[in-house]
Amino acid sequence: MSILEVNHIKKVYKTRMGGDEVTALRDVHFSVEPGEFVAIMGESGSGKTTLLNILASLDTPTAGKVLVDGKDFTTLKDNERAIFRRSNLGFIFQDFNLLDNFSIEDNIKLPLVLAGEDYKKMDAKVEKAAGQLGIVGLLKKYPYEVSGGQKQRTAIARALITNPRILLADEPTGALDSKAATNLLKQLREINQTGQTILMVTHSNVAASYADRVMFIKDGEVFHQIYRGDMTRSALLDKICDAVTVLMRGGEDSES
Repeated sequence: MSILEVNHIKKVYKTRMGGDEVTALRDVHFSVEPGEFVAIMGESGSGKTTLLNILASLDTPTAGKVLVDGKDFTTLKDNERAIFRRSNLGFIFQDFNLLDNFSIEDNIKLPLVLAGEDYKKMDAKVEKAAGQLGIVGLLKKYPYEVSGGQKQRTAIARALITNPRILLADEPTGALDSKAATNLLKQLREINQTGQTILMVTHSNVAASYADRVMFIKDGEVFHQIYRGDMTRSALLDKICDAVTVLMRGGEDSES
């Protein structure tokens, strides 16, 4: 059974001035298998950010359904969606979204505190997540005392602390230099290989080449997909670059 099913999602917004309608997503449908690493790419305005917001249960579709483990969370009330989000989804953001007045340890603990977790169990979970990301030595420091790469690893540890069904990453390498970005992508790949399902929105061809599947969004629809299969990362990167070139030129729909 697919862990995520996106069934013919459509999203229409009304503009503030004049009430005109803007269609952000037209008819998006795909599924994700447990343990899959999917990268979502597309030009600005293609609809990928709107799609991510819907998958994150931060927005609701105008039509269609989104199911996680067979449950349609788009029909839930706001408070129910918040509980669902906290229980099933982990988030990594481009700008880290860490609290500067909280230590690294307390930033990682935050989702557990919000979920009402037993304090006695928190320390062990923090140690495990921090150990997985190589930041145990930073736990007593504050975000302003560590590097960008260390902040992003903290954000990943915070996202993983609740053992989410799906990890959603929004341009996770966007604020990092090339070395820190490479290290982060390798860590995401390693985390994925432990069985963690990951969906990542990215503009970076290199970042997308770490995924199992790359999905291109154009004009609010899935335009093209590339599956890694037995390709090397270098070979996948070449195919991604070719697909991006076709996408920018407005090529024909196709699937590999």
